[in-house]
Amino acid sequence: MIQTVEAIIEPDGKVLLLEPVELKEAHRALVTILEDEPLTKIPEMALLSEQSLAEDWNRPEEDDAWSHLQQER
Repeated sequence: MIQTVEAIIEPDGKVLLLEPVELKEAHRALVTILEDEPLTKIPEMALLSEQSLAEDWNRPEEDDAWSHLQQER
């Protein structure tokens, strides 16, 4: 099973997991080093495209097309 766990890598290379992980045995892992930006920052492109996407997506035709994915109430 593949899991993704947030971590911090210190300058000396020490990896600090930000949540507990329980494994029955040792596993291989990949580490991706991200830019040091706040996680709550919304990408500018998402904000710029929100209005134009809303115009296209907020139509009755779109609601009908995706209605099969809605839970029945």
